[in-house]
Amino acid sequence: MDLNTIESDEIGTVAELPAARAAAAKKVFVKTYGCQMNVYDSQRMTDALAADGYTATDAMAEADLVLLNTCHIREKAAEKVYSELGRIRDMKAERAGSGREMLIGVAGCVAQAEGAEIIRRSPAVDLVIGPQTYHRLPDVLARVRGGEKIVETEYAIEDKFEHLPQPKRAEVIKRGVTAFLTVQEGCDKFCTFCVVPYTRGSEVSRPVAQIVAEAERLADAGVREVTLLGQNVNAWHGQGDNGEEWGLGRLLSRLAEIPGLARLRYTTSHPRDMDDELISAHRDLAALMPYLHLPVQSGSDRILKAMNRRHTARDYLGLLDRIRAARPDIALSGDFIVGFPGETEADFEATMDLVRQVNYASAFSFKYSPRPGTPGADMPDHVPEAVKDERLQRLQALLLKQQQDFGSSLVGRTIDTLIEKPGRQAGQKVGRSPWLQPVIVDENAGEIGDIIKVRITGTGYNSLFAELA
Repeated sequence: MDLNTIESDEIGTVAELPAARAAAAKKVFVKTYGCQMNVYDSQRMTDALAADGYTATDAMAEADLVLLNTCHIREKAAEKVYSELGRIRDMKAERAGSGREMLIGVAGCVAQAEGAEIIRRSPAVDLVIGPQTYHRLPDVLARVRGGEKIVETEYAIEDKFEHLPQPKRAEVIKRGVTAFLTVQEGCDKFCTFCVVPYTRGSEVSRPVAQIVAEAERLADAGVREVTLLGQNVNAWHGQGDNGEEWGLGRLLSRLAEIPGLARLRYTTSHPRDMDDELISAHRDLAALMPYLHLPVQSGSDRILKAMNRRHTARDYLGLLDRIRAARPDIALSGDFIVGFPGETEADFEATMDLVRQVNYASAFSFKYSPRPGTPGADMPDHVPEAVKDERLQRLQALLLKQQQDFGSSLVGRTIDTLIEKPGRQAGQKVGRSPWLQPVIVDENAGEIGDIIKVRITGTGYNSLFAELA
């Protein structure tokens, strides 16, 4: 999986309730680790729990249920979860001493990978639930309140798409004018560094009708920009309403017809699944933003083969030429792993050379960390940590310069910006550029949800500054 990794402490805040109801309402705190898919899943968990009487809170200490939605991509991910569980266990004990219950659950990819081992190592945990079974949360909690310890990781992945809860319009509005929408789950690529095929399962595409219906609900609630999510999103395929087999390009064309939905994105893609129809969508659809996250991981053909990427550096660069011919203003983002087993200095220099040729607008780069159960973990010639550190610093310095150069190239240009939220400082609002950068504008430039024309006047570390054009 190549979805960008993030970490967030909570999903949502407590809904406004009359005082009497608020006092009695059960509250759930969700801590989200990992990628955008986990952010989406955390929202779906709170949606499922709303039917069980829970409202979301951003204060763990006041929660009746604490859920850790975990990620298994990085090294020592499980140990990080166990450390956090120790802290929550102490909080649970303090609550019990005052006669108040706190339930603890572990969800996500660590839950799927570790299963019952989590409860064995952390007896304070009440439930372990895998990524495909969140719709069962209310039933699982009923059994937990009956005294059981539950491990729910067996699934048919289609169940998740069949039973996704539908958030209420007020909840969608509260989340903002941009939204994620899952269209695909799992991965069949089996890159040798990646645990996702073992924790998320094989590739399954969500039906067209479900995707369109959810996108229409989002647009009706005021969402202006939707990002389609999948571990391998451009492998999505499904039967359209005309009975024909659709690919992601055709799906994007259908979503672009929805009134009010002004912007579309998708992440994360594999180079081997970028077909002609999807490339043409970048040329033909004004709503499809000129920004593409297309991970390559390495510029060395020898390392790419060891990673089981099933493409070469030349394949990747040729694909980018075709994409840029279709959409000249497109900006590229990528993922890189340095220090994969057997990587030599020449292999690393091949990666640096590829980066120079592509000229990325943004990128994510990491040191290789062995994931138990993956082929890479058992390969010989692991690279020393000190070497990985030094190579990562060199790569990140080059990527940062390219990112800064891309931002500087926009100064003086007039671009469309979606106003997304209030700024951190008084008198400001924050917009989103077509290339996914935050854009700082005056608070009077427009209302949240407006798409306005602004002139870029300067750049910050990760943002742009602009005035109304």
